[in-house]
Amino acid sequence: MNTDKPSIGLIVIGDEILSGKRQDKHVPKVIELLQARGLQLTWAHYVGDDRAAITEVLRQAFARDGVVLSTGGIGATPDDHTRQAAAAALGVPLTLHPEAKALIEQRIRDMCAERGEPYDPSRPDHVQRLQMGYFPEGATIIPNPYNKIPGFSCRGPGGGMVHFVPGFPVMAWPMIEWVLDTLHRDLHGRAAQRERSVIVYGAMEATLTPLMERIEADHPQVRVFSLPSVDHPEHGRHIELGVKGPPEAVQTAYDALLAGLRAMAQRLGPEMVR
Repeated sequence: MNTDKPSIGLIVIGDEILSGKRQDKHVPKVIELLQARGLQLTWAHYVGDDRAAITEVLRQAFARDGVVLSTGGIGATPDDHTRQAAAAALGVPLTLHPEAKALIEQRIRDMCAERGEPYDPSRPDHVQRLQMGYFPEGATIIPNPYNKIPGFSCRGPGGGMVHFVPGFPVMAWPMIEWVLDTLHRDLHGRAAQRERSVIVYGAMEATLTPLMERIEADHPQVRVFSLPSVDHPEHGRHIELGVKGPPEAVQTAYDALLAGLRAMAQRLGPEMVR
């Protein structure tokens, strides 16, 4: 079985995030969803509603092996550019996906029935909604349990698999869960992480660096982290010093870290496990 840690990226698209009109909720939620499946977010990228910028980000995502989740911009209004950018990045045309067309038409029928209106497929607003089913040629759909309007997935020439979902969390998050559990179940557990850390009072990072380098050299599976704070309400000036990595490797490295800190006569506080 391939146990290599998979690369998983997140692209968050939308001017409203970069302008501060809305706060991004996708990064913390995706981290949560991945951790629940023994996975880890490798990178995240924010980009505004600029088609050229989105195209370049997607071109890079398609060019490298890994899984990428992309949120936002897949609607059919003038400020939605993601579908067109994805097609440009792949060098393929947009085509009306037959299954997406059927799902969107069913959604329109449902809306008409709720309002007591007849279904007229020629109505301009109904025709406009079908634009949301135009995906890059060769795309597969991602089901949307909220309103049936699907997302889509595309694989790039470099092996990158990019999954496109709406920006609305109520739609995006269950669609991302479906992607992870249906299309990438084989990755589950391949990036399970554990952290162990301790509060070190009054220390300087420069003083601790040689110990940190030694721990990483002696325990190549783990990474040492240092989170300094100068005004913590409980611990005051301190450094949270710890190790993270595969669960089976963390304990030995952490024991070595504690031994090194005690040998340096550092003043230690509470220990933490994550």
